[in-house]
Amino acid sequence: MATSKAKAEMQSEDTGADAPQEARAEVAYRYLRNAIFANELPAGFQAAENEIAAQLGMSRTPVHEAMARLQDEGFVQILPRKGILVRALSPADLLEIYDVLIAIEGAAAERLAEGSDEARSSTLDVLQASTDAMASALRASDLETWRIADERFHDALVEGCGNGRIKRMAATVSGQSHRARRLTLHLRPLPTASTAEHQAIIDAIQSGDAAAAGNAARAHRRHARGQLVPILKRINVHQL
Repeated sequence: MATSKAKAEMQSEDTGADAPQEARAEVAYRYLRNAIFANELPAGFQAAENEIAAQLGMSRTPVHEAMARLQDEGFVQILPRKGILVRALSPADLLEIYDVLIAIEGAAAERLAEGSDEARSSTLDVLQASTDAMASALRASDLETWRIADERFHDALVEGCGNGRIKRMAATVSGQSHRARRLTLHLRPLPTASTAEHQAIIDAIQSGDAAAAGNAARAHRRHARGQLVPILKRINVHQL
């Protein structure tokens, strides 16, 4: 099941018997999540818990913890006595996910704008660097680098808002949106508007205008939703 890339990443982690169980569960979680993101474990893939544990060279307990976390985030379904089933995403699922992201990221942008200059400074640096990297990648027609920078922007927006509940809520849906956007990256029109939309969010946060920041963040996600879901319906994709 494990790819050579995944195995190389595993070798850099302390996953032996002496490693804390919490650390091993985190490694198992990241391995499985990344494999699902990369479509190495596609929708419909099924594997037993002991099979995954053997592949990762660890006991079943941390693997079970990782699987439970992935189920909470909507990536897999745990099948009693059978292991896991990688769940598919439908256009209806994506609509629900984007509804949540629109609300969460709008609130995160508002909180950032309301914070002190000192509190938001480091987050603004990441947001700006990510946006600049997106622009450079787009000029080079490097969509993979663009995608990574775009995900960094949205993750930083939520991470920097200072609200732990917003971060936890975002964690349950942002990974699913990243997964869908990764799988449809080359199906959509070039994301030429994204840089300007990100810059509008940054500028509103920088100026301390909470209403403008929230509106800009929500408009950006609505635009993304308005592009992605119709494409899936048009090419008759029922699930990802």
